[in-house]
Amino acid sequence: MGNRVAREDFEWVYTDQPHADRRKEIMAKYPEIKSLMGPDPRLKWIVCTMVAIQFLAFYLVKDLSWKWVMFWTYVFGSCINHSMTLAIHEISHNTAFGNNRARWNRLFAIFANLPIGLPYSASFKRYHLDHHRYLGGDGVDVDIPSDFEGWFFCTRLRKLFWIMFQPLFYAIRPLCINPKPISQLELLNVAIQLAFNAVLYWAWGAKPLVYMMMGSMLGMGLHPISGHFIAEHYMFLKGHETYSYYGSLNLLTFNVGYHNEHHDFPSIPGRRLPMVKEIAAEYYRDLPCYTSWVKVLYDFIMDDELSPYSRVKRRLTGEVKQE
Repeated sequence: MGNRVAREDFEWVYTDQPHADRRKEIMAKYPEIKSLMGPDPRLKWIVCTMVAIQFLAFYLVKDLSWKWVMFWTYVFGSCINHSMTLAIHEISHNTAFGNNRARWNRLFAIFANLPIGLPYSASFKRYHLDHHRYLGGDGVDVDIPSDFEGWFFCTRLRKLFWIMFQPLFYAIRPLCINPKPISQLELLNVAIQLAFNAVLYWAWGAKPLVYMMMGSMLGMGLHPISGHFIAEHYMFLKGHETYSYYGSLNLLTFNVGYHNEHHDFPSIPGRRLPMVKEIAAEYYRDLPCYTSWVKVLYDFIMDDELSPYSRVKRRLTGEVKQE
């Protein structure tokens, strides 16, 4: 458990990300792909149902003993809260109401944020679009771990702790790597979330609040669904910086596992990404992929060649337009 990882730096490359060129090739060969773009009319109803389910769960856990609160927090609350973060990921691409109603998408994301407890939807949108536009960009893409993370979390035990507390690093990292002025929408997100948390505590006590907050922390930490954080872009094979996952957990995660397809076509809703793989099969069948996020987590911890440094990184040139 004390073996140190061999890597001492990121994998620096001097080429552009592969997704833009592949997108152009696929669009030229299969112009029908364009028909898959646009909002998913089901998304808003699915999100509303998930929010309602969590509201019901808040009511049900208020009278449970603490051991059962924690049990249901991990078994159920963590799953639906992580799924809700991926719904917000979907909404950040305007797939709830379309590009012409961007404001509706932003406000709907704040609504979807309520059962998560931590106000992050407005900030996520700003940083996530940078991640797509400047994948691996030094000082811009905050999905890339900091130098401290790469240096310190270099043993199996430390990597385990790093995965357990990933939500904290995702929250702190933007402030260190790419701080941005606070927007009015972010202030609104914080105000609405804090007001909701206060009302929840006033109405039903501490247990629903703990269920909500701990569900988010546990669901995005050492949890099977959290394997997607590692699976998406950590370099398990040299020369490959994005990986797809084709397994059953896509049913709970809005097909976020179809990650090569998503980066190739970020405006296509998750529900239609399998159709991209089906139409342009020759572009995806030979790319490395996963079928188990649990195995991804295990391999990342146990393989002494892998660490937070196992990411492709590039220095950006020219004008950088951020959100």
